[in-house]
Amino acid sequence: MKIGRSFLFLIVFLTCFFGFGQHKLSLDIDGVSSDNGNVCVAIYQDQNSFLKFDKVFKIGSERAVKGNTHIEIDDIPGGEYAVAIFHDENGNEKLDTNFMGIPKEAIAFSKGKMKIFGPPRFEECAFAIVSNTKIRINMRQ
Repeated sequence: MKIGRSFLFLIVFLTCFFGFGQHKLSLDIDGVSSDNGNVCVAIYQDQNSFLKFDKVFKIGSERAVKGNTHIEIDDIPGGEYAVAIFHDENGNEKLDTNFMGIPKEAIAFSKGKMKIFGPPRFEECAFAIVSNTKIRINMRQ
C-alpha cells in the first residue's frame, strides 16, 4: 500500500512539474478581408527553421471571420518564437504566390513586416513566451 501511494505521488508530481512549462498563445488577427477559407498560423523557434514549411514547430488554423479571427495554440514551452500567418481564402491549404514568389493571399507576421524584397527575418518577428501570451496581428492585403 505504501508503494502504491509513493508511486501515485510521483506521477502527480511529474505531471504538475511538466505541465507548468506549457503555455497558450492567443492570437487576435485583425484585417481579415472575408469569411472565405481559413486563417493559418505557423510558429517557428529559430532563424534556421523560419518560413520553412518542413520545419514548423506548431501549426494552427481556424475558419476565417471577416474583420477579426481568433486562434489559440496550446502546449508551447517557454522560449522565443516567431509567427507567420496567411489567409487561405480559396481553402487549398497552401499559400498561393505569383510567378515571382510574391504572396497572392494576405499574410502577416508577429511584429515584423514584409519588406520590398521579401519577408522579415526571424529576429524582426521574434517574441518571448514565458507564460500564457496574447498578441494582436494585422493582416497585410
